[in-house]
Formats: sequence, C-alpha cells, structure tokens
Amino acid sequence: MVGFNTRLVLPVVLSSAALVRAVGPVTSLVLANSVVNPDGYQRKGVTLNGSFIGPTITGKKDDQFKINVINLLNDPELERTTTIHWHGLTQDFTNWADGTASVTQCPISPNASFEYDFKAHHAGTFWYHSHLSTQYCDGLRGAFIVYDDNDPNKHLYDVDDESTIISLNDWYHTIAKTISATTSFGIPDSGLVNGQGRAYRGVVTKNTKLAVITVQKGKRYRFRVINMACDSMYKFFIDQHDLDIIEVDGTSHNKLTVDNARIYAGQRYSFVLNANKPVGNYWIRSKPNAGLEQSFINGMNSAILRYEGAPDEEPAEQNEDDIILRNPLKEQKLTPLEQIPVPGEPRPGGVDYALHVQWGFNESVPNFLANGIELSSPPSPVLLQILSGVTNPADLLPSGTVYALPMNASIEISFSGGILAIEHPIHLHGHSFDVVRVAGSKEYNYVNPPRRDVVNTGSESDNVTIRFRTDNPGPWFVHCHIDWHLQTGMGIILAEGINQTRTDIHPPAAWGELCDKYNALPSDVKPGSED
Repeated sequence: MVGFNTRLVLPVVLSSAALVRAVGPVTSLVLANSVVNPDGYQRKGVTLNGSFIGPTITGKKDDQFKINVINLLNDPELERTTTIHWHGLTQDFTNWADGTASVTQCPISPNASFEYDFKAHHAGTFWYHSHLSTQYCDGLRGAFIVYDDNDPNKHLYDVDDESTIISLNDWYHTIAKTISATTSFGIPDSGLVNGQGRAYRGVVTKNTKLAVITVQKGKRYRFRVINMACDSMYKFFIDQHDLDIIEVDGTSHNKLTVDNARIYAGQRYSFVLNANKPVGNYWIRSKPNAGLEQSFINGMNSAILRYEGAPDEEPAEQNEDDIILRNPLKEQKLTPLEQIPVPGEPRPGGVDYALHVQWGFNESVPNFLANGIELSSPPSPVLLQILSGVTNPADLLPSGTVYALPMNASIEISFSGGILAIEHPIHLHGHSFDVVRVAGSKEYNYVNPPRRDVVNTGSESDNVTIRFRTDNPGPWFVHCHIDWHLQTGMGIILAEGINQTRTDIHPPAAWGELCDKYNALPSDVKPGSED
C-alpha cells in the first residue's frame, strides 16, 4: 500500500539487541537513524532507544500500556515519518491506538511524539513494528510480551523471561525506501536471529558473532518465537530437540509436539523445550524461503543453543541433507486450550456476513488487487473520515476496498491462495480468528479449529477460511504481511460498526493534532516522495 503522500546520521554502529533490557508497561521509544551492522555489512537503519532491534516491551494481562513514541528520524534517504502498530494486541475500543497509517491515524512527524495508551486484555506473544510504507524493513521492530500469572500452561515450563524470546528477521543491504521506489520486491541478504546473523557467503562475514541462548540441563524453557520478517517464511527447528507448541499468535493451545515448524511473517509460537540433551552446543536454525542464500553454510540463518558448561564455540557444521526431521507442524492439528464456540452455523457461508477475497495481480503496474480493485491511500485516515461524519459506507475512501461490517455479527472471510505462486500470510487487525479451513485441506472444522491472527493462504487450490465475531468497533486492516506486497496494494479495510465507532471510539486530542502537523510537512518528507 503506497503511504501518505536536514540530513544527520548518528555515528554509531550497532550490531545487536541481545543485551537490551525489557521496558514497560509505561515507557518511551526514541526512534533515530544510525549505522547498523547486524550481519557483517554496515548500512543506515532505524534504532529504538539506541538499539537494533528495539527493546522488548513487557507487562501483564490487564496492564494499561502508555508508550510515548518520540520521532527523531532525520535521514532523507529513509522514511522520516512513522507509526507503531502493536501486532496482535486487539486494541479493544482503542482503535485509534492501532498504529496504522492511513487507516487509524496520520503519521507522527519528525521531531514530534505521540503516546499510545491502551489496555492489554489478552496475554501472549506479540510484537511491534512500523506500519508506514516498508519502514520496519529498516529495523523498526521489537518483541511485545504480555505475561499471565495464571497462565493455564504454566505447569509445562520452568523458565519464561527475556532470555527465551527468539526473533526471526530478514535483512536487506538496500534501504527499504529504495526498494519500494523500484516497485520491485526485495531479496533478503541475510537472516537474523535475535538481531544477529551472517550475510550471504559472497560477503566475508565469517567472524560475525551469532546470537547465543543459554539453557541449564534439566530445565524446561518456554521459547517465544516471533517472525518479524518483511518477507521470509522460516522453517524453524533446534537440532536434536523436540518443541512442544503451547501458544499460537497470542492464544494458548493444547500441547502439540513437533520437531520443526513453518513460521510465516507476522506469526508467533511458544514452544516448550526440555533441556535434556548432553551438555553441548546445538544449532538453532531458521531456513528462509526467500533470500540470496537459503542454507546454513558458515552459520547463516542460525543461532546457538548453549548448555551451561559447554565450551564457548559453535557447533560443528553439518550437511543439510543429513538433518533428519520427521514431525513437522501441521496447522490443522492445532487446537485452542479454551473451547469458545465458532461463530455462525457449521457450514460454509453459515454466518451473518460472508466475504470472499479474490487476490489478483496487475502486472502492468505492478500492483496487487482485492476483488479486482487496487488498494490506495485515502486523503485522510479511515477512522478520521468516520469520526468526521461519513455515514454512507460507500463514501469511505479508498473507494471499493472498505467493507462495512455490522456489529455483534458472525463474520466469515475466505481467501484465494497461490497468487504469484506464493503462500501469503494474511493478518487481521483488531481480532483473533478461528481458521475453519486451513491451507492444504478441503475440510472444515467448526468444533476446535486453530485460533490466530495471521494465516497462510496456501496454494491455488486452497480456500483458507476464517471466522470471528464483530465486537470491536473501528476500521481494521486485513493485509498480506509480506511488506513488499502490502506496499503494492495487497489488503482491504473492514469498517466494523460505523455508528458504534462514532459513539464508542474517543481518541485523545493529540491524535487529531497528528494530522495537522503531518499535513504541514513539506512533500519530500512524506512517504511516497521517492516515486
């Protein structure tokens, strides 16, 4: 999706966020431009509180989060305006804090700040990232964890803290704004684990340090794995260790044991790992489906699991053909711990409102299409349009890509798969949903389907179908989480309960001032100025 229409780079080279402590629930995020070097190659990027990747934000279920975002971005080669989206946090009745440029707010201008104030109604593994153009591909992202003292799966693990968070990222040696300007899709130069990695083997980076996660033999660890990539899906596994899934996209699930899992952009899983192997070093592997190098040669796409007492060294390299994995994650086997009835009747289309989204692609532009229409940026955020008095859903902009949903209704959305022969991770803001038909299956499950907020649409033969209930008024984005695809139009907007939005959503005065400051900016500071 195309964004809304003094040069100073700090002389700091940052390689890792491994030692950055957690902050929250009341905190500030200071955004600045620095030179970063996560994989042996230096380039300009975005830092948060002086770190790459950003600090982990933590709190407990039902905490009130107050996060002041201070925008000191000033390099004209990168995006200088910004927003922050709190991915997976449903923003119950705080739609204005969802952090989505063009949908729920105007961007935060340079040398300005904005405080996001919302309650975490649900515990789980979440993350935060810029939701303006492709800005988070330059480094603006971090983990967001909401703990629950009464976690129903707490008896399954001994350790769950900052040390057990694993972020997976793709990294580009080309600035994201430059890639966006070419209307091409970026090709990752490396894969990072917890902000560290090694570049494609054509670049000499053998001495670049990898992330190390330390465990104590005999303990059980809850690893929270987050795919923060702009593109890549990762096949994730840890050599010689099984992984017990207990959480999917912020929802507790019944334990499911696997030895590897495909994790798409935006998705999260909590795995319990039993540290019961001989003391030593083991590879943590995240094989990407996109990039210049999709292997583990020279420690690429890898980190290290180190038992206490093991030597400070890397595990021996292993021929990938010799790695044997027998128990992959199959999405249809995931069942939520809490049995909440699936909205609607147990048959396709058995809901109050059903929508099919047929993804398409216009090669001449190139741009993605949803039901034949290209998503574009409106002149003002959709939420502002609604609060300003637009009453007819057909008058909401961008025209043809805003779908009005009734409140307190059962909703079913099905998605075509396989556009451009790619599996697309589709994210719904404002809700978790039941995946009643998963990719790779023609069966429907209305009893105990997986519950999540990012779903893979699968291949051309698939018709992945989700259900949820409209209980959270406001405009919500539905989009592909491959950021290059979103930038080129792969999304729609759901206007949930237009009348209720006007009566129940109350942004602070500072929210309205964002647009005044943004509209006064020179055009070359606004996203899209490179086109």
